[in-house]
Amino acid sequence: MRKYETLVLFSPELNDEERNSALQNLKNVIEREKGQILSVDEWGMRDLAYPVRKMMRGFYVRLEFLLDSLAVQEFERHIRLTENIFKFVTVVLGKPDAVVVEEA
Repeated sequence: MRKYETLVLFSPELNDEERNSALQNLKNVIEREKGQILSVDEWGMRDLAYPVRKMMRGFYVRLEFLLDSLAVQEFERHIRLTENIFKFVTVVLGKPDAVVVEEA
């Protein structure tokens, strides 16, 4: 498993309950794919540098987690299907676990 970080931009029109529900769905995808959530950092409502879907503000959340690379594709697919997420970016933070090959 590798360590990843995903920054998610939620719609500013969501109330706390709707945003927490969408965030919980993302956490559930990570756990379902046998990953581990390391931290969730809510940055809050911020001004955007340019309009996104005609909005000038958005709510940022940063997720840090451990997950297999194939499972990250499923995680990102789930993000794309979520209506109230405007944008996201996922980056690799750590190297994969070293594999030790022993010869007999």
